[in-house]
Amino acid sequence: MIFTSYPVTKMQGELIAPGDKSCSHRAFIFAALANGKSKLSGALEGQDVLRTAKAIEKLGAIVEKCDKREWIINGNGLLQEPKDTLDFGNSGTGCRLTLGAIAGFPIAASVTGDESLRSRPMNRIIDPLSKMGASIRCRISGRLPITIEGSDRLFGINHNSKIAS
Repeated sequence: MIFTSYPVTKMQGELIAPGDKSCSHRAFIFAALANGKSKLSGALEGQDVLRTAKAIEKLGAIVEKCDKREWIINGNGLLQEPKDTLDFGNSGTGCRLTLGAIAGFPIAASVTGDESLRSRPMNRIIDPLSKMGASIRCRISGRLPITIEGSDRLFGINHNSKIAS
């Protein structure tokens, strides 16, 4: 098949860029932490982001898929202790960001992932959250699965990450 391009003076139409994974994780988490309904449009709907959506559901948010790339998340400003383990599959970003959110609430949660995620070091999030007042226990030092006990009395620290995120 041969394609030929010709100069044009005008273009018309609509272009929808795919959602950004990092921003999509954050949007779901922020919506879960907000009071009331949040409408998310254009979120990337890959497996990693969908794992974050499932996790915030287990933490008490109501997550509703409305339309193609449109979601309604009803948060109540608090995270609730989940009854089940939060499984992030291969989503390191979703796992780390959600651990940070959980750390600020007086709840406990068990967190795991697939074999690949369980093999990755998590000290870059465990160490600062522990210094801030969260309690984190690992079966294998610095690796998932872990149990986090958050606190509503976290305190700020000065932290310079050695790893860019």
